[in-house]
Amino acid sequence: MTLPASSATSSTPTAAGLWKPVLLRAGVALVFGAVTVFWGSPSVQVLAWAAGLYLLATAGAGFLAASLPAAVAVVVALGGVGALITQSDTGAAVSALVGLLVLGLSELVQGFRQRGRHVLARDWMISGVVGIGTAVALPFFISLGAHALLGVAGGGAIISGVLWVLSGLSLRHDGRTPSAEAVN
Repeated sequence: MTLPASSATSSTPTAAGLWKPVLLRAGVALVFGAVTVFWGSPSVQVLAWAAGLYLLATAGAGFLAASLPAAVAVVVALGGVGALITQSDTGAAVSALVGLLVLGLSELVQGFRQRGRHVLARDWMISGVVGIGTAVALPFFISLGAHALLGVAGGGAIISGVLWVLSGLSLRHDGRTPSAEAVN
């Protein structure tokens, strides 16, 4: 999913070191997605805790990767806190909506601005669209309860998680230094 190595992408000073935080973000999304898939009958408290912790961990992973501006990370984290505090279907859904919408818009804008100049630009655009789509879909499922809300949010998290795994592994592979045998 990352751009091929070229002078435009290889000039990013931290491109080789991005694979670990990108995989961390992927892990956060995939763990949340797995919880949403395998929890049979989640209560509203499970929804609130899962969504809240997911948003907090996503904000932390994005901030560590330096892929999220601090203000965006704070809004996403506040969405997580909001989900934890409200402990209701509506509160958790609105908190997740705000967090995911701000995250998605930020990534989409950042991807367009950095297109051709940053190795993660395409991935940000795709992740941004997934985040916005997930956020926009959430209000339509509030009346269906915690299980439906976790399904929608978890589906978006799984898609994002797979994207970020592919991105992180590509960055790791592209950042390897050639061995002495390969050079000779």
